[in-house]
Amino acid sequence: MKIALIAHDKKKEDIIQFATAYRPILQQHELFATGTTGKRIMEATGLNITRFRSGPLGGDQQIGSMVANNEMDMIIFLRDPLTAQPHEPDVSALMRLSDVYQVPLATNMGTAEVLIKGLQEGFMDWRLIQHQED
Repeated sequence: MKIALIAHDKKKEDIIQFATAYRPILQQHELFATGTTGKRIMEATGLNITRFRSGPLGGDQQIGSMVANNEMDMIIFLRDPLTAQPHEPDVSALMRLSDVYQVPLATNMGTAEVLIKGLQEGFMDWRLIQHQED
Protein backbone atom coordinates (compact mmCIF):
# COMPACT_ATOMS: atom_id res chain seq x y z
CA MET A 1 0.00 0.00 0.00
CA LYS A 2 1.06 3.58 -0.61
CA ILE A 3 0.80 5.76 2.49
CA ALA A 4 1.24 9.54 2.74
CA LEU A 5 2.50 11.07 6.00
CA ILE A 6 1.86 14.78 6.52
CA ALA A 7 1.97 16.97 9.64
CA HIS A 8 1.59 20.65 10.33
CA ASP A 9 4.47 22.24 12.25
CA LYS A 10 2.93 21.86 15.70
CA LYS A 11 2.18 18.17 14.95
CA LYS A 12 5.62 17.12 13.68
CA GLU A 13 6.65 15.54 16.99
CA ASP A 14 3.37 13.61 17.08
CA ILE A 15 3.88 12.12 13.63
CA ILE A 16 7.46 11.18 14.51
CA GLN A 17 6.17 9.37 17.60
CA PHE A 18 3.52 7.69 15.46
CA ALA A 19 6.06 6.58 12.83
CA THR A 20 8.41 5.33 15.54
CA ALA A 21 5.68 3.35 17.29
CA TYR A 22 4.36 1.83 14.07
CA ARG A 23 7.66 1.49 12.23
CA PRO A 24 7.30 -2.31 11.85
CA ILE A 25 4.00 -1.81 10.00
CA LEU A 26 5.05 1.25 8.01
CA GLN A 27 8.28 -0.31 6.74
CA GLN A 28 6.21 -2.93 4.88
CA HIS A 29 4.62 -0.23 2.71
CA GLU A 30 5.61 2.48 0.25
CA LEU A 31 5.79 5.77 2.12
CA PHE A 32 5.44 9.33 0.87
CA ALA A 33 5.59 12.61 2.78
CA THR A 34 5.73 16.33 2.41
CA GLY A 35 9.21 17.85 2.67
CA THR A 36 10.10 18.61 6.27
CA THR A 37 7.81 15.94 7.70
CA GLY A 38 9.45 13.27 5.56
CA LYS A 39 12.95 14.43 6.44
CA ARG A 40 12.22 14.43 10.17
CA ILE A 41 10.60 10.98 10.07
CA MET A 42 13.49 9.52 8.07
CA GLU A 43 16.05 10.96 10.50
CA ALA A 44 14.17 9.61 13.53
CA THR A 45 13.21 6.18 12.19
CA GLY A 46 15.39 5.29 9.21
CA LEU A 47 12.25 4.60 7.16
CA ASN A 48 12.55 4.98 3.39
CA ILE A 49 10.25 7.83 2.31
CA THR A 50 9.68 9.53 -1.02
CA ARG A 51 9.60 13.22 -0.21
CA PHE A 52 7.61 15.87 -2.00
CA ARG A 53 7.74 19.63 -1.60
CA SER A 54 6.78 21.25 1.65
CA GLY A 55 2.99 21.53 2.07
CA PRO A 56 2.82 25.30 1.51
CA LEU A 57 5.04 24.94 -1.56
CA GLY A 58 2.84 22.36 -3.29
CA GLY A 59 3.48 19.10 -1.43
CA ASP A 60 -0.17 18.70 -0.46
CA GLN A 61 -1.11 19.17 -4.11
CA GLN A 62 1.44 16.58 -5.22
CA ILE A 63 -0.12 14.04 -2.87
CA GLY A 64 -3.58 15.13 -4.05
CA SER A 65 -2.51 14.38 -7.62
CA MET A 66 -1.58 10.86 -6.57
CA VAL A 67 -4.99 10.46 -4.92
CA ALA A 68 -6.76 11.63 -8.09
CA ASN A 69 -4.74 9.11 -10.14
CA ASN A 70 -5.53 6.21 -7.75
CA GLU A 71 -1.86 6.07 -6.72
CA MET A 72 -2.34 6.65 -2.96
CA ASP A 73 -4.04 4.24 -0.55
CA MET A 74 -4.00 6.04 2.79
CA ILE A 75 -3.19 9.46 4.19
CA ILE A 76 -2.10 10.22 7.74
CA PHE A 77 -2.34 14.01 8.01
CA LEU A 78 -1.91 15.28 11.55
CA ARG A 79 -3.43 18.74 11.23
CA ASP A 80 -3.17 21.66 13.60
CA PRO A 81 -6.75 22.97 13.66
CA LEU A 82 -5.91 25.85 16.00
CA THR A 83 -3.32 27.58 13.80
CA ALA A 84 -4.18 29.35 10.54
CA GLN A 85 -2.39 27.74 7.61
CA PRO A 86 -1.42 29.83 4.58
CA HIS A 87 -2.13 26.85 2.32
CA GLU A 88 -5.54 25.97 3.83
CA PRO A 89 -7.18 25.74 0.37
CA ASP A 90 -4.66 23.02 -0.55
CA VAL A 91 -5.42 21.17 2.69
CA SER A 92 -9.15 21.36 2.01
CA ALA A 93 -8.64 20.17 -1.57
CA LEU A 94 -6.63 17.16 -0.37
CA MET A 95 -9.35 16.25 2.11
CA ARG A 96 -12.02 16.62 -0.57
CA LEU A 97 -10.06 14.43 -3.00
CA SER A 98 -9.65 11.72 -0.38
CA ASP A 99 -13.44 11.68 0.02
CA VAL A 100 -14.12 11.69 -3.73
CA TYR A 101 -11.71 8.80 -4.37
CA GLN A 102 -12.44 6.92 -1.13
CA VAL A 103 -8.90 7.11 0.22
CA PRO A 104 -8.82 6.69 4.01
CA LEU A 105 -7.62 9.90 5.68
CA ALA A 106 -6.74 10.35 9.35
CA THR A 107 -6.39 13.88 10.70
CA ASN A 108 -5.63 13.02 14.33
CA MET A 109 -3.68 10.44 16.30
CA GLY A 110 -6.71 8.36 17.31
CA THR A 111 -7.90 7.85 13.75
CA ALA A 112 -4.34 7.32 12.52
CA GLU A 113 -3.92 4.45 14.96
CA VAL A 114 -7.21 2.87 13.90
CA LEU A 115 -6.19 3.04 10.22
CA ILE A 116 -2.70 1.64 10.75
CA LYS A 117 -3.98 -1.20 12.94
CA GLY A 118 -6.70 -1.89 10.35
CA LEU A 119 -4.02 -2.00 7.66
CA GLN A 120 -2.07 -4.51 9.75
CA GLU A 121 -5.18 -6.71 10.11
CA GLY A 122 -6.02 -6.63 6.39
CA PHE A 123 -9.01 -4.31 6.64
CA MET A 124 -7.70 -2.13 3.79
CA ASP A 125 -7.52 -4.92 1.22
CA TRP A 126 -10.51 -3.34 -0.56
CA ARG A 127 -8.02 -0.78 -1.86
CA LEU A 128 -6.44 -3.59 -3.92
CA ILE A 129 -9.77 -3.92 -5.74
CA GLN A 130 -9.71 -0.18 -6.43
CA HIS A 131 -6.35 -0.68 -8.20
CA GLN A 132 -7.73 -3.49 -10.35
CA GLU A 133 -10.61 -1.29 -11.53
CA ASP A 134 -8.29 1.32 -13.03
